[in-house]
Formats: sequence, C-alpha cells, structure tokens
Amino acid sequence: MEDVFLPIVICGMLFVGMPWVILHYVTKWKQAPKITDEDEKLLDELHLLARRLEDRLQTVERIVAADHPDWRPGVSADPRPSYDLSKRN
Repeated sequence: MEDVFLPIVICGMLFVGMPWVILHYVTKWKQAPKITDEDEKLLDELHLLARRLEDRLQTVERIVAADHPDWRPGVSADPRPSYDLSKRN
C-alpha cells in the first residue's frame, strides 16, 4: 500500500501543489500597487527641487563662511557642488 501511496502524493505535489503556489504568488505580484506616471513625474520634480535647494544652501553657507571664517570651520569655499546633477537615482 505504501508503495502506491507515496508516488501518488509526490505526483500530486509536483503537478498540483507547485503550480498552485507559483500561480498564487504571480497573482499577488500582479495585484501589487504600481507607481503611476504622474507619481513618477512628481518624484522627479521633488528630486530636482531637493537638488536645487541643496545647491542654494551650499551657496548661502559659502557666503556666510566667507564673511565669518570661524562660523563653521569645516565648510570649504569650493563653489562646485559635490554631486553631479546629470546623475539620477
């Protein structure tokens, strides 16, 4: 009896269980929320705005550091930003 029961269970697991598990997770993956084009544009705009604000802040800090050298000792007077605006995350 055990010689017949074990192959039936193994075949059931291979041909019924595995496809069920795979199809279940494929369905869950397709139902997951996706980012829309509008959301992506908003993220791009926010990223650009953050970069511009960081550049402005560095400019203000350079001006203050030039006027008052002991204001913040670690600030350099290098006008170039430490990042490349053409690179995107």
